[in-house]
Amino acid sequence: MTASTAFVAAPVGRAQRVSTRVAFFIAGFVMAAWAPLVPLAKARAGLDDGTLGVLLLGLGGGSIIAMPFAGYLTAHRGCRWTIVIASLLLCLFLPLLAVAPSALTLGLTLALFGASMGLLDCAMNIQAVLVEKAGDKAVMSGFHGMFSVGGIAGAAGMTALLSLGLTPLYATGVVVVLVLTGLGYAGRALLAQGSERDGPLFAVPKGIVLFLGTLCFIVFLTEGAVLDWSAVFLVSVRHMDPALAGLGYAAFALTMTIGRLTGDAWVNRLGGACVVLFGGACAALGVAIAVLVPGWAASLVGFALVGAGCSNIVPVLFSAVGRQQRMAQSAAVPAMVSLGYAGILLGPATIGLLAHWVNLSWALASLSVLLLFVSGSARYLGTTHSSG
Repeated sequence: MTASTAFVAAPVGRAQRVSTRVAFFIAGFVMAAWAPLVPLAKARAGLDDGTLGVLLLGLGGGSIIAMPFAGYLTAHRGCRWTIVIASLLLCLFLPLLAVAPSALTLGLTLALFGASMGLLDCAMNIQAVLVEKAGDKAVMSGFHGMFSVGGIAGAAGMTALLSLGLTPLYATGVVVVLVLTGLGYAGRALLAQGSERDGPLFAVPKGIVLFLGTLCFIVFLTEGAVLDWSAVFLVSVRHMDPALAGLGYAAFALTMTIGRLTGDAWVNRLGGACVVLFGGACAALGVAIAVLVPGWAASLVGFALVGAGCSNIVPVLFSAVGRQQRMAQSAAVPAMVSLGYAGILLGPATIGLLAHWVNLSWALASLSVLLLFVSGSARYLGTTHSSG
């Protein structure tokens, strides 16, 4: 009997769904808690912008390197063990990021922090796939919605703690206590088992997994582009006050969070393929409005539409990769997450290169073509929710 067969026979109920939501919240919470610490770490280590940019690449690189190991660990040690260990490692490395005194120590800690996040990201998505497969309706969007909620709470919470005068070390200590409390509450309900064990440690995505991963890459590339370039676009092209330029990504993040928290109902009602079809079209329209319609107000509306359109595409893709039979889930899920992270890493650089060749408006507009490809791919997904 394979691990996946044993899983289907095991009871999965509200406690397991809640524990999965907590895991997603923790991942978003800890990752976002690092963001307000970046300028402080830069000043403490005496870094220039270029050096900091190189070190930050280590975070994503560490994540991608660790992801295949997450699939192996969940298959052989279970989701609970991997999620708990990864969360504890994050609790160790986040305070170290708050006190790292040099570029060398900061870079090394960032790579280890990224690796821990990669382990957690893959393990929680494998658990989410298994929990959803054991039920009779879509729940993936709600899980990913909790990552977004955690991100908002982490960024706002860390900013508030620093504003109250806490040192970075003490502020990260508060984050660690909250994470440990969440683990204590939900840890026992995390799945003791994982996916099937017959997959290899390292696997090149192929067939349907490569197709789904490519779509995931495009959506995450879009997210990375909006994160890093929306403020620049609003200031340099729309002549918005720099103090307000963050509203572009805020509009994107807000509609994405709302979309994910309400997305399960739409997936259950319309089916995953329909959600991808209309979501990709909505996001493509949003990009077009943001860059082609004059005025910063229209751009904010456009970025909000991009967030709403993209919000449920990735959760639907994860549901689809959980149903495919071409690759073991312990290899397929890390492969998809790795492609997604690659999109986040390459998106900003790609837009910057295109902007250098043409201009920033047309560089961002190119995202519409990719998003229309995602929308048009819906017919080939076979992602309407079913237990088959």
